[in-house]
Amino acid sequence: MTKLGQIVPVLIYADIAAAHDFLVRAFGFEGTGVYRDAEGRAVHGEVRAGGHAIWLHRVAVEHGLGSPQVSDIANSGLFADVDDVDAHYEHARSAGARIDGPPMDQPYGRREYGARDLEGHRLWFAKPIAGSDNG
Repeated sequence: MTKLGQIVPVLIYADIAAAHDFLVRAFGFEGTGVYRDAEGRAVHGEVRAGGHAIWLHRVAVEHGLGSPQVSDIANSGLFADVDDVDAHYEHARSAGARIDGPPMDQPYGRREYGARDLEGHRLWFAKPIAGSDNG
């Protein structure tokens, strides 16, 4: 069997440009651009976290790809480590992110909170708790 290489998460958006800018502003992702077709429509975007790409794809009914804003049901999400969970939470909240819950210490040794972006994609941000098996 062939060895797997890099994995790139893909998030689907109705408005790629707005999503790109929101992910950068609210959550601190590194913006690397929005790519447009000949008519000027955003067809692809990319942000980075920890040196890894996350692709922003257009809604494409022909491929069965839709934004969670249509049904408010998520079937996936992103989990990212941050240096200061509480400061990250305050920044995201003040930037307009929909917060699923404030930072809390979890029994599995991480302090984390959940949020959603402007189209409803779920994101969790966390840090190992000092002294735990994860810290």
